[in-house]
Amino acid sequence: MADLLAIGTRKGLWLAHSDDDRRTWTIDGPHLLSQEVAAVGVDVRGPVPRVLAGVQYGHWGPTVTWSDDLGRTWSETDEGAIRFPADTGAALARVWQLRPDTAERPGVVWAGCEPHSLWRSDDGGRTFTLVRGLWDHPHRPTWAPGSGGGAVHTVLPHPTGDRVLVAMSTGGVYVSDDGGEEWEPRNSGISAVFLPEPAPEYGQCVHKVAADAGDPDRFYAQNHFGVFRTDDAGGSWTSIAGGLPADFGFPVVTSPRTPGTAWVVPLVADAERVPPGGRLRVHRTRDAGATWTELGTGLPDGSWTAVLRDAVCVDEADPTGVHVGTRDGCVYASADEGDTFALVVGHLPDVLCVRAARLP
Repeated sequence: MADLLAIGTRKGLWLAHSDDDRRTWTIDGPHLLSQEVAAVGVDVRGPVPRVLAGVQYGHWGPTVTWSDDLGRTWSETDEGAIRFPADTGAALARVWQLRPDTAERPGVVWAGCEPHSLWRSDDGGRTFTLVRGLWDHPHRPTWAPGSGGGAVHTVLPHPTGDRVLVAMSTGGVYVSDDGGEEWEPRNSGISAVFLPEPAPEYGQCVHKVAADAGDPDRFYAQNHFGVFRTDDAGGSWTSIAGGLPADFGFPVVTSPRTPGTAWVVPLVADAERVPPGGRLRVHRTRDAGATWTELGTGLPDGSWTAVLRDAVCVDEADPTGVHVGTRDGCVYASADEGDTFALVVGHLPDVLCVRAARLP
């Protein structure tokens, strides 16, 4: 097996390769140089791995491009992979999320976009169809953009069923139990301190959501203020921020195999958005948020950067690898669930997203 890290930045995409040890890496790139790559997906369900990139071409606008040969060549749909129907009066601004579905649904890829919208592809990411159930939801006209824009940034399909969970800034968490036809907000318990009391049904600025490996109804959310867990698919959320040095942050990721294990990267809130004390640290829970452990071996002190919502990922190896990209262009990799980190590459542009895959 070989390991791949796809690193999307403000000015292109880099691919890091490791021959199974995840401690030594070779760097391939830049690809798509000068293009913003805000979303990356690596689809390993087909005969060859497909790298999908949500790019912003500047003058030419945003689209989805893909490579079936690990970056040697890139393809895109002539008319654009994502085009709003004429009756919407909308135009694509940015692709925020590219999520291949499970092995049970080969060819299905989800895209979360700006303006707030969800899209489904049935041909591996070549073309996408607007999920009208979410677009036509009566709440949509009142979803406000977050600081980075109006983003559907999290898409979590159920591993076997028809449920799909999305999260957006701002708007919060919405769930469909029928594959995308009907949607309901599920934000009870998530704070929205910037909005008047009582807590609203929706409008929370959820930064990221991740699914637990052991229970399909358990999710973790990193909010604008607060870290939360739900055990009933979003019906109610409970704070698990106790023990963290700060409850602000952007990413949350979970183990692909070990129930109750998750990682966050706390930042000082709100305007500063830097690691507490300038010490870049990852925090891990192994008990679903009851306790947290600080992890910093190999991570820098004197670091006043930030880590964005999709710039942390985990891999499928055993033990789980944890990979962290920063806004000052560094990527760190851990092959031991975060106990130790090593620098993969430095001096890249602003890292926006990182995705890991195991290749045959």
